[in-house]
Amino acid sequence: MAEKYDIIAATGCPTGIAHTFMAKEALEKAAAARGLTIKVETHGQVGIENEITAAEIAAARAVVIAADKDVQAERFAGKPMVSVGVSKALSVEAADALIERALAAKGDASAVTAVVEDVPEEKETLGHQLYKHLMNGVSHMLVFVVAGGVLTAVSFLWGITSFDSTAADYNSFAAMLKIIGGTAMGLMVPVLSAYIAESIGKRPALVPGFVAGMIAINGLPVNAETGLIDAGGAGVGFGFLGGIVGGFLAGYVILLLEKAFSKIPASLNGLKAIFLYPLCSTAIVGLVMLGISGPMAAVNQAMMDFLQGLSTSGPIVLGLAIGCMCAFDMGGPVNKAAYTTGTFLLGTALEAGVGTATYNFGTNFMAAVSAACIVPPLITTFAVVVGKKYFSQEDHDAGLVNFILGCTHITEGAIPFMTKNIWPVMPIMMIGSSIASILTIFFGVHDPAPHGGFLVLPVVDGGAMWVLAIAIGAVVGGLLFVMFKKYDWTKKQAAQAEAPVVEAVETPAVAAAVDAAPEQADEGFAKASNVFCNQQFANRDEALRFISNHAVEAGIADDANLLLDAFLKREAEGTTGMTDGFSIPHAKTDAVKEAAVVVIKASDGIAEWDTLDGAAVNCAIALLVPDAEAGTTHLQILSKIATALMDDDFRAALKAQDDPAKIARIINERLV
Repeated sequence: MAEKYDIIAATGCPTGIAHTFMAKEALEKAAAARGLTIKVETHGQVGIENEITAAEIAAARAVVIAADKDVQAERFAGKPMVSVGVSKALSVEAADALIERALAAKGDASAVTAVVEDVPEEKETLGHQLYKHLMNGVSHMLVFVVAGGVLTAVSFLWGITSFDSTAADYNSFAAMLKIIGGTAMGLMVPVLSAYIAESIGKRPALVPGFVAGMIAINGLPVNAETGLIDAGGAGVGFGFLGGIVGGFLAGYVILLLEKAFSKIPASLNGLKAIFLYPLCSTAIVGLVMLGISGPMAAVNQAMMDFLQGLSTSGPIVLGLAIGCMCAFDMGGPVNKAAYTTGTFLLGTALEAGVGTATYNFGTNFMAAVSAACIVPPLITTFAVVVGKKYFSQEDHDAGLVNFILGCTHITEGAIPFMTKNIWPVMPIMMIGSSIASILTIFFGVHDPAPHGGFLVLPVVDGGAMWVLAIAIGAVVGGLLFVMFKKYDWTKKQAAQAEAPVVEAVETPAVAAAVDAAPEQADEGFAKASNVFCNQQFANRDEALRFISNHAVEAGIADDANLLLDAFLKREAEGTTGMTDGFSIPHAKTDAVKEAAVVVIKASDGIAEWDTLDGAAVNCAIALLVPDAEAGTTHLQILSKIATALMDDDFRAALKAQDDPAKIARIINERLV
């Protein structure tokens, strides 16, 4: 019997490397916090993983789609569903909102439309539909570009003309690598076109899509002597742009044919699929593509001239444009636009051959794009090393990991740093990337490989200067990042020093709790033995480590390290710091044996704990819950404590008390 899930979801991003799995993790965490079961199907570069079955779809209460590519959403027809771009589900909070909206239909299929209408921002606009179709083509195309580009670049290790049998540096193995790489690169446009079409018209659109892509490469062949259309003649291709146009054309032609053939008896469906659709769509799309070959070739040439014009304006103009685009959304649509343009120009460059102006421009452009993509994660690495004092332990660890990601051309590792402070972190990343791009162009670096980061250094012409350009961009960006974090940290310290002392005002309810019988001090979730006053902690992580160690000593938990990891994992999702000097750290883990509350008070405040008002944390009410009670006890305690902290009298009473027994009674009064 198929397992039943409350929520089923599908995630997918254009490259299928980072955003796909970041959204998956966020959705899983959000569902767990609600006590819901979820299954997330990912559409990554290795294909579909954790695939959802028809039985699981039928049993699910609601569906969440967070994807910028085709995930076969038609499977979920009739289910309560929310469909957004993958960037809308990269945080636990955003994922939780999506789940909330999907569940709004409460399992009523007729309410699906109502859910979409009630939340206008979740409608799949025409723009998002077009973008999704385009990215489906791009995601399939990129692997051909990477494989073909790198193999072609590797062939140059034997010499730049080693593939030419008449050259002095000829090598047969290098020639074979060049042939294989060139073949893969040659499939770039047809694959792009075919999978744009497939996203729109499904499998029947693949045939006209591939044909449209091939025509985009070859153009309309004309006999040079007669000037007439001639199958044996030569044409002017219109490449990348033509592939995009052809893909959309093929996809929508299939949709039109489906309507046109809708009256044909169902018994002839096989005839439609194997004969009518491929024949009619290929003829229509082919004729249109050949008809527009002239104008499209002109547009393609105009785009190339524009980019060449930017280069003649100097490295600053071109490098600034490349750097800002690559660092703007770090793997998002703007970044992909710059990268895809770079791969297209690289393909044109490799086709033109080493030594040509086209080759020099395309490989220089690709080197600048790669530099701009490598810099953002390296900025975070530099910053967390130089300015360690101003970063949390989680940020420090993530920054070190980003060194590996950056060196291998994976920009997405910098996203968590940017989402915490979009301003000014995004401009800082753009400045660092732009510096690297400008210097790369200025130094005349040529990169014949479209991906791989420093792994392809052996084939980069001017590799040492390329590394220098990237290092300068990373250091400048890193210094700016440290300056911002230092300013932010100093501001919070000043706010802590200037925070007014709030006098306690006891209401009858609070007074009753404080004066309760002493024997009640160790009853309930909060016990006097788990309350610590007048403590000193260097930072947030030290405070959480203290709580974790005490929990083991008190028999609340059996593994301090696992408990600390659970606390830090929750903080990484978003700070638990509240306002007025309070925080509610919470951990859900199997290391906890029984639900408990541990309270620590620090008279001098706890540094490096982000709060909603910038004030230092003076009182942390920590919630420790077994993982099995994540959706019940955890949410009940958390909601009651959070509600209590909205009460001025409750906060004032806790601030005024240094007696563990009285603090425990005040908290337990709110947890009844």
